[in-house]
Amino acid sequence: MSGEKLFSPLKAGAIEMKNRVVMAPLTRNRADHETDAPVAMNVEYYRQRVGAGLIITEATQISPEGKGYAFTPGIHSDEQVAGWKEVTDAVHALGGKIVMQLWHVGRISHVSLQPDGEKPVAPSAVRAGVQTFDGTQMVDVSEPRALETDELPRIVDDFRKAAENAKRAGFDGVEVHLANGYLLDQFMREDLNSREDAYGGSIENRARLPLEVVDAVTEIWGSDRTGTRISPFSPANDAPTTGAQEQFAYVVKELNDRGLAFLDVIEGATGGSRELSDGQDLEALKALWSGVYIGNNGYDRDIAIDAVESGSVDAVAFGRAYLANPDLAERLEADAPLNDPNPKTFYGGGEEGYTDYPTLAETRAA
Repeated sequence: MSGEKLFSPLKAGAIEMKNRVVMAPLTRNRADHETDAPVAMNVEYYRQRVGAGLIITEATQISPEGKGYAFTPGIHSDEQVAGWKEVTDAVHALGGKIVMQLWHVGRISHVSLQPDGEKPVAPSAVRAGVQTFDGTQMVDVSEPRALETDELPRIVDDFRKAAENAKRAGFDGVEVHLANGYLLDQFMREDLNSREDAYGGSIENRARLPLEVVDAVTEIWGSDRTGTRISPFSPANDAPTTGAQEQFAYVVKELNDRGLAFLDVIEGATGGSRELSDGQDLEALKALWSGVYIGNNGYDRDIAIDAVESGSVDAVAFGRAYLANPDLAERLEADAPLNDPNPKTFYGGGEEGYTDYPTLAETRAA
């Protein structure tokens, strides 16, 4: 059938995927409110979605400083590791594959979410014009402080330790979050990085910290179990896209040279239009990448089938559709109707709108 390749196996580095339908990372704000550790309903949520060829977890902060939203999970404490181990055990028991997305939000945070009420950190002290959730309400993000040069090895080490913890928790690999206007993406954006040290100025300097992080993580996992996510042309979290073509041409080439398991690309504006502006050429960036390419943003069944069949992408990451359809891969293969998600339950709350969406089999049996 026309869609056969989307549902065929794929090897991403050392990760054997049973199909090419990927669950994209989806922030849900449902970790333990005190410890930021996964809880029982998180285990059930991921267990339900094992039909995906690969599950990429919600973004997971590498350190207390890396947190930018209330009730998001971490991977920097023993309790968090134990909680995630229950998730990976549940996924593996049903034959699924799961990798953790490693995250530092940088300036997209609020003092109330930071250790000791400190300012969030960033490459430069440029405040973002966006809001975050502080556990009670939406608030403007706080003004950040610029990281000192001698602090940057600590950032790299925090990612390294998080990678080690992800291995302890039983994951199949990790994805380094270089996208959506968070810390490592902030370093790469020329309008957000006015540093005058070795981490600012030139294209190469602005990419230095992200690439140091990737190298540190691959020391733990190996390049064949490490992937990255980028969003070169997305304005998410007030990230300017000035000079993005040249910046990400350099970054993609460098990532390619490292032989990573996969490159996960948000094509266009995160959660928005796939259309690109003049001077933005996604195909030129793709041409610099020789490994497994995962396309994301605005795909439906037909677009995904065509993209994989044509070789434009190797796999497709679905986000919003996975919120309401735990058996999305199975539904896509059967060309079955999809449940509609409830936006009111996307962020925070309990099992409603999280683990209570019916599978196709349950719907047909009702």
